[in-house]
Order: sequence, then structure tokens, then C-alpha cells
Amino acid sequence: MVSVWEFLKGRRNSVDSGGQFKITLTKSQPQHAITGPAATTGYLYVNLHWTSRNAERPGVNAVRRFFDPRILRPLAPDNVPQGQLNVDLDLACMYELDDGSTGVVQPLGGFFGDLNQPPYVKLSGDDVYGAPSGETMYVNLEKKDRFRRLLIFVYIYDDTPAFDRTHATVTIVPQSGPRLEIKLDERAPAARSCAVVLIENSGDGQLTVRREVRYVHGFQSDLDRLYGFGMQWQRGYKNP
Repeated sequence: MVSVWEFLKGRRNSVDSGGQFKITLTKSQPQHAITGPAATTGYLYVNLHWTSRNAERPGVNAVRRFFDPRILRPLAPDNVPQGQLNVDLDLACMYELDDGSTGVVQPLGGFFGDLNQPPYVKLSGDDVYGAPSGETMYVNLEKKDRFRRLLIFVYIYDDTPAFDRTHATVTIVPQSGPRLEIKLDERAPAARSCAVVLIENSGDGQLTVRREVRYVHGFQSDLDRLYGFGMQWQRGYKNP
């Protein structure tokens, strides 16, 4: 399977020269409909890529706190290159299926999902420091009728610099048609989470993708309250 980064690299020249293969969702143009075979076949690729501003590496606190169902991921390694901020963004997804069941796909807790059974969404892995490939999530569009809505969101640990210290982009790539780009370029120095895009099954053979880019000071439970998924969340702690 070709990674989304390789896929985008292969199309970069035609995209940049003509601009016909990329749509940037903005405040003034926040919505796009994925129609035809692109909405019902293959995978939908969702990629998060970011870079951080250069600075002295901050000290690591003894305890990292976040809202999360479980706490299973290890601490980041100590060998972060000097001059680069310790910024760790995570790509995640809250989902609601046609039977009303809800859940989350995210690195924390090891909820990486599954493509062949519910939730039909899978996270490829967890990138800690913004590697060139970033983080990629796959949505099985062969199971499109099982989805009601998917909320793609990004969150950051509370003892690291917030979104205003990074340059992050979420890219959505269907099997055909334009790729969709959402830039997280608004300054939100106190925010720790951001609802990036809402993907809804409109029931008429298409998927509606709507830019949200709503920053919140809290974490998953706060986003849940905003969008009404109704899940139970508990406070977790990450120890060294």
C-alpha cells in the first residue's frame, strides 16, 4: 500500500502547477462534497503533518496530564534534537456509526482502530516529533453506509507548546478527485485540542466534508461535549 505521503509527493507537480487537484477548505469556503466512486470505494486517507518553531527544548515535567480513556503510551525519548521544540501532536477521530455506537480512534490507550470491522477506521501509528510522513489515518469507504459522522481532531499534551508554536496541516485524500487541505494556522496559544473537520454521510451517495477548526482549552471530553457524541471520559495521568 502506498503511503499518503508518497501519494502526495507523486502528484505534487501537477497539484502545484495547475492547482486543480487540491482544495483548501477555509472560513469562506468550508465545505466540499465527495461524490461518486470516490465516496464509496477504497480508502480515504487522512494525514496530519506539522513542523515546530526552533527554540530551546523545554524541560520535561514529572507528570503529564490529559483527558483520555486509558493511559498506555510510553513517554517520548530524551534524544530530541537541540533547537527543536518538543511538540507532539496526535491525530484522532471520534465516530458515530449507523447503529448509534460511538467511540474514538487515537494513539493514547492504543485505540488504533480496525479497517475490516467496526469502526472501519485505522490509525497507522504514532509520530512523536513531526516526521516527514506525519500521522495517517485510513477510512474504509467500502463501509461508508455504516458511518453517520466522523470528527477528525488533533490534540497536544498540556506541558508542551500549544498550536501557536507549530505549523500543522491536515490533508484528506480520496481515491479520486481533489485532495482537501485544512491548515491549523489560527493563533490559539491556550488551546490543547482542535476539532479539524467533520465528515458526514448525507445518505445520498456522498460524503460531506466540513472544515471546523474549533480550538478548545481542554481535551477529548470537551470536544465530545461540543459535538454530542455522549462518551464517558476519565482524567488520566502520564508518569515518567
